[in-house]
Amino acid sequence: MSNQRLAGSRIREKRLDRGLRQAAVAETVGISPSYLNLIEHNRRRIGGKLLADLARVLKVDTALLADGVDTATLDQMRSAAATMGGDAEVDRAEELAARYPGWGALIAAQARRISALEERGRVLTDRIAYDPQLAGSLHEVISAVSAIRSSASILVGPEELDQDWQRRFHENIHNDSVRLADSSEALIAYLEAPEGVLEQSGSPFEVVEAYLEKTGFHVAALEEGEEPADVLRQTALEEPAKTVLLKVLQGYAADVAALPLATFEKACRKYNYDPALIAQGLGVALPLVMRRLAQLPPNKGHPPMGLVVCDAAGALSFIKSVPGFTMPRSGGACPRWPLYGALSRPHQPIKLDVEMPGPNANRFLCFALAEANGPTPFDAPPVLQSMMLVMPDPPEPATAPHPVGLSCRICPRSKCTSRREPALKGMSAQTEL
Repeated sequence: MSNQRLAGSRIREKRLDRGLRQAAVAETVGISPSYLNLIEHNRRRIGGKLLADLARVLKVDTALLADGVDTATLDQMRSAAATMGGDAEVDRAEELAARYPGWGALIAAQARRISALEERGRVLTDRIAYDPQLAGSLHEVISAVSAIRSSASILVGPEELDQDWQRRFHENIHNDSVRLADSSEALIAYLEAPEGVLEQSGSPFEVVEAYLEKTGFHVAALEEGEEPADVLRQTALEEPAKTVLLKVLQGYAADVAALPLATFEKACRKYNYDPALIAQGLGVALPLVMRRLAQLPPNKGHPPMGLVVCDAAGALSFIKSVPGFTMPRSGGACPRWPLYGALSRPHQPIKLDVEMPGPNANRFLCFALAEANGPTPFDAPPVLQSMMLVMPDPPEPATAPHPVGLSCRICPRSKCTSRREPALKGMSAQTEL
């Protein structure tokens, strides 16, 4: 059921929260109680002035009744529950975010903060373990401390020293303390995160995705013929994110050269954004069309398109989310997505209508394809890469949609044959599988 069709449930919930009688609300907005009852049970669509009048009476924002909770916040709350576990009632996340949007946003922000801190901790751990410069700095600090301790122990020992030897040890302690101060300052400067690094922390892939998200994953400069290296110079990213971004920009530029935007937009509208028909009509490869669909400018009336890329191990290397859809990088995503199914059927395109669990039951039309990433030499297995294009809110399918989820930890489908671990407490069981 789409968010629009659930507007009635949200109206009823807000009315009950405020202790208002159905007849009183109906009279205030100028409709009959029976008609309001049909609306509240999602048996009549609602919009325009009537929706605005009901929002005014219920003292809520019109968008909250029409669209429900911000899907990005809701996805982040659910992802946090999947990653961190605990006893969270995940099936009531939307209710929490709807009733207390400030708390919902705070939970999502804290989850992002915790993820950033954990990633920062992993980065520092790797630096301590493998960075030769850091190892040398630590050795210098320990060496200076050991020298000071050795000289001090002689000075406070039982043996009396003449003034000349005392002066020498004092000089040694002074020189070693200066060396310790210098090496400590250098170490702190090396370890200290520059301003804004925490906001940019995360894997290089996540940093690049955050950069692209600001442009809607559409890089206008590349569409106009600018070189990837010139675009890269205009960013403030640090290594190794810059290396990842350069590879992404180079691939983007190659896609633009193979399929210019003007030609592609005409084909999209002609073939109603069907990747297979577009590829056939233009005589180009299907993966190119799938990537270009995810690169369409977001402000020209094109429908939103998500894109996910993973390697043969299922590790995600690229995520472009759309409302209601995201995939967790850690903790294990649902294996029922066609993204993973395509890995067992290389070079065979998969088109599948999928449905998420829960009361909203968001549906997506997915196109997936796994192909070799680069040329394959003789006597060596191909290095596969799977790609999945995601279109939200597709037309009603002729057959029942394929059930998928976000993660086993927050999936209520108790009889799923792909389940790896039990769901968190508080999940409402669904047994359709």
